[in-house]
Amino acid sequence: MRSEDTPFVGGPLDGRVLPVLTGPTGQPPKWYEVPVPDADGGPPTVFAYRRAPAGYTKRLGIQRGWKYEYVAEGRERHTLKWPWSKPVGGTERGSGTDQGDRPSQG
Repeated sequence: MRSEDTPFVGGPLDGRVLPVLTGPTGQPPKWYEVPVPDADGGPPTVFAYRRAPAGYTKRLGIQRGWKYEYVAEGRERHTLKWPWSKPVGGTERGSGTDQGDRPSQG
């Protein structure tokens, strides 16, 4: 596989340039996670970096590659939002439990 030298900004890897494997489209992954083992044998600490544009050319505005920026909060987790999925925390409208929206039959 191909790799690309990518700079890291912020966090414990600040100022380093590491080779990062690229995917089938030639881009590095959106998130880069670095697990650091705990000295006491506990669970490792994971440092998260988000991919961001490294800069743009002056004349044409073409992107100059990628860099990784440290995110102290950690990686954002997203769930799939399919139209047929039920909401996580509430009741779905028209599920039969709420009779207030429907016209009465009778």
